[in-house]
Amino acid sequence: MPAPSFARLVLAAAATTAALAAGPTLAQQLPPAHSLGDLRYQCGGIGTDESTAMRAAMKDYPLSLLFARADGAYEANIEVHISSSQGGSNQARSFVANGPVCLLQLPPGSYRVEVQGAGQSHSRTVKVGGTPQSLDFRF
Repeated sequence: MPAPSFARLVLAAAATTAALAAGPTLAQQLPPAHSLGDLRYQCGGIGTDESTAMRAAMKDYPLSLLFARADGAYEANIEVHISSSQGGSNQARSFVANGPVCLLQLPPGSYRVEVQGAGQSHSRTVKVGGTPQSLDFRF
C-alpha cells in the first residue's frame, strides 16, 4: 500500500483541526439525563451553547417543555409533575427542572403535565407518540 501523499496528510490535518475548532458536538452540549421509572429527561438550556443544543435536539424527543416569563426571559427551577391521563397504570413522575428547556422520553400515551414556578401553576394534557410535541409554559 503506498504511503499517503503530503497533500492528503495536510487535508486530513486541516479537517481534524476544523472539527476541533467547531467546538463540542451536540451530544456533548446537552446536560446529563435522569430517569424516573419509564421517564428519561434532560433539563437545561442555561447559556447560549446549551440552549442552542437543547432547542436543536427537541425534534428528537417525543415531548419538550419550555419555561419562560411573559416577556420571553427564560425560567428555571420549575416543579414538574407528569401523570398518565389514561386508565390503568397511573405512575406519577415529579422533578424540578433546573433549566428552561426539558427534553423528555416517555412511552406513547396521553399525559397531564402540571408545572409550578414563579408563584404560578399551569397544567396541560398532551398526547405523546408520533410527531414530537412541545409545551410552552409562560409565567
